[in-house]
Amino acid sequence: MADLTYTPPKVWTWDQPNGGEFASINRPTAGARFERELPRGEHPLQLYSLGTPNGQKVTILLEELLAAGHPAEYDAWLISIADSDQFSSGFVAVNPNSKIPALLDLSGPEPVRVFESGSILFHLAEKFGAFLPGSGPARTECMNWLMWQMGTAPLLGGGFGHFYAYAPEKYQYPIDRYAMEAKRIFDVADKRLAETRYLAGDEYTIADIAAYGWFGGFVRGDAYGDAQTFLDVPSYTNLMRWGQELGDREAVRRGRIVNRKGEGLLAERHSAADIDAVLAG
Repeated sequence: MADLTYTPPKVWTWDQPNGGEFASINRPTAGARFERELPRGEHPLQLYSLGTPNGQKVTILLEELLAAGHPAEYDAWLISIADSDQFSSGFVAVNPNSKIPALLDLSGPEPVRVFESGSILFHLAEKFGAFLPGSGPARTECMNWLMWQMGTAPLLGGGFGHFYAYAPEKYQYPIDRYAMEAKRIFDVADKRLAETRYLAGDEYTIADIAAYGWFGGFVRGDAYGDAQTFLDVPSYTNLMRWGQELGDREAVRRGRIVNRKGEGLLAERHSAADIDAVLAG
């Protein structure tokens, strides 16, 4: 049992992992821990990721781009964070922050690295001229909601998700604190979606794709165990309507299974046929 009367020291030092599911990989330092080059496939876009909410954002967008007829063929390589793949020298060269997803765009004369999921979505949408308004207020509104999602994700994941589902011990204060934040975030989205079909307006954009990466699990009921019930997510009826509509999109269904292990999932993707085979059962 942790000491409930803990008093922070004047200067914090990292003495040992503090328990929990990710204790073995978490450290207060950055940089590569071992040498290993990243694999490369034949396509111009090389994605190194894991099918977490942040990872699903990118594979969903790539599948949406392909469905819309854009030349966005990609190789998706699995990065197992449990095995510390994100700390290889090759991955750190693409993303110094050692977080998935990371993208190498090899379509130009020099490779372009892109990291942070929002940056990847923006890069791809701008590159292909899709799912991002070209200019004016509509573009700004899309970016408003994309940045909003990026800012709220740590409250849903590292905040609520961690203390509710992953922390080695349950404490009421952090769970209450982040449950309140999660419900406030849902309420922001729900009120917005009472006004418009999609977050940025009448057009489906990268703002929706980014938000679905996180909200989708709560709408489907597969986020953090019974979190949908705990947070009463079905009461946010506009959010539910939006999430169910997006979840029914073919490209969303395809993108959600990539870089995940298990029945009906796909660890690596190198062609459309890879996904077709999994979905065909």
